Formats: sequence, structure tokens, C-alpha cells
Amino acid sequence: MPNRFEFIFTPTHGSWLNLIEVLFSRLARTLLMGIREDSHEESKARIDQHIEALNQEPVIFRWKHGLDSIRVA
Repeated sequence: MPNRFEFIFTPTHGSWLNLIEVLFSRLARTLLMGIREDSHEESKARIDQHIEALNQEPVIFRWKHGLDSIRVA
């Protein structure tokens, strides 16, 4: 199938994406690995439940650099 995938290149200043990658990695390792569900709705419900549990005790991320330290190429 042509044009099935779209390549998106992450900018070098996209370190915030690492946080998202960690979330998906943790989700896959702790919740989805080795589990068989009967339906898509069951998978979605499990993921929603996991995210709700994470939101009960959030970890606050504090940026260490301000806008003045961003380099523009």
C-alpha cells in the first residue's frame, strides 16, 4: 500500500517526547505484555484504568531550562 506510513522526524529539542516514550514503554511492559483480551473495548478499558491509577499519584516534572536557553538554528 503506497503512502501507508508517514515519517515524522523528531527535532533535536523534542526531549519532551522522551516522557511520552517512557509512558508507552511502561504501559506496554506492565499492562499489555502477555495478556489476551476478548475485545478492543476491554483493552481500552484496561488502558483507561491504568491511566486513572497513574493520575492518582502524579509525578510533577519541572523543566530545568527556560526559554532563554533555547538555541534557534
